[in-house]
Amino acid sequence: MTREEKQVIVDELTQKFATYNFFYITDAAGLTVASINRFRKLCFDQGMEYKVYKNTLIRKALDTLNADTSAMDAALKGQSGILFSSDSGSAPAKLLQRFYKAEAYGKGVTPKPALKGAYIDTDVFTGSENLDFLSNIKSKNDLIGEIVGLLQSPAKNVISALQGGGNKLAGILKTLSEKE
Repeated sequence: MTREEKQVIVDELTQKFATYNFFYITDAAGLTVASINRFRKLCFDQGMEYKVYKNTLIRKALDTLNADTSAMDAALKGQSGILFSSDSGSAPAKLLQRFYKAEAYGKGVTPKPALKGAYIDTDVFTGSENLDFLSNIKSKNDLIGEIVGLLQSPAKNVISALQGGGNKLAGILKTLSEKE
């Protein structure tokens, strides 16, 4: 591969890192062609992209991000693939878990593609032990929705209490007036 071809790939990766706020680096070693094709199809069906890159080119593209990605150096060993997602930080983790179930990995067998590292809104997570945590991360819109719901809840309770109390008070007054 010539220097110009490498620069084209680094530029492509740099553009993708700027476009996608969430990406996962996985261990692509040991995957069969059939398995990798099933994984790529699952990614495509979920609106994600998966591609294998050389570690040195990934490192050069990571250096262009406005974040400290030095923790990713441990993930850039062996054969690496990158899973890009624009929807949420948890979507790739959930996709990996679904793929592991579909491939029926048994106990003691390391599922592939194994998570080596994840970049989520300038935060870096390394190691496959973070997969469960990453699958439970809520998106920014989900968190905003929960906060709005929490802020609206007290006001709704006060309004319903006032409305309910007004009806009760009117009923009591009506009953008292009818007695006399």
